[in-house]
Amino acid sequence: MTVGIPQILVVGLGNLPFPLTRHSVGQLLVDSLAFRLGISLSNQRGGYLGQKDVTIGDTLVSLTLFKSKSLMNISGPSIATIYRKTCSSPSSLVVLADSLSHKIETLSPRLGGSAQGHNGVKSIISALGGEMGFYRFRVGIGRDETDAATYVMRKLSSHEKRFWGEDGVDLVLNELEKVARKSG
Repeated sequence: MTVGIPQILVVGLGNLPFPLTRHSVGQLLVDSLAFRLGISLSNQRGGYLGQKDVTIGDTLVSLTLFKSKSLMNISGPSIATIYRKTCSSPSSLVVLADSLSHKIETLSPRLGGSAQGHNGVKSIISALGGEMGFYRFRVGIGRDETDAATYVMRKLSSHEKRFWGEDGVDLVLNELEKVARKSG
């Protein structure tokens, strides 16, 4: 990684044993970013990790991508370990997490604040000693009349998979460019 350029750690929340579910859309996005940017994810002790200097928009960034092997609700410790190795400030951390309260195929970026009931984000905040000054990119998965647990564990539709593999990656990259500019 090159010294002197913005460093960003992007973490995709999800459950590796349940890929392509709404609950694991954050991990799908990490895979999509890795593919788009030519970053290989290697199997590490705590998860899958890839690092590369890339240009996002017109900004050179030292980008780290990570998917935890731990289930989402207890993924904080593995994410905190990678965070401490790669980030110089909390605002260099971007967490991609599913959001029931946002419409399907929307992205809602936010810096700081509470976990808003998301147990994966709660786990990260706890593992970081209460630190909340990182970015949350809330990935809209919508909601239907079934209970939340059933809904989030359903497979993404073919349209949703295609969107988060293509156009949705563009949404994420646009927001990462803004993060990089603020960090640089």
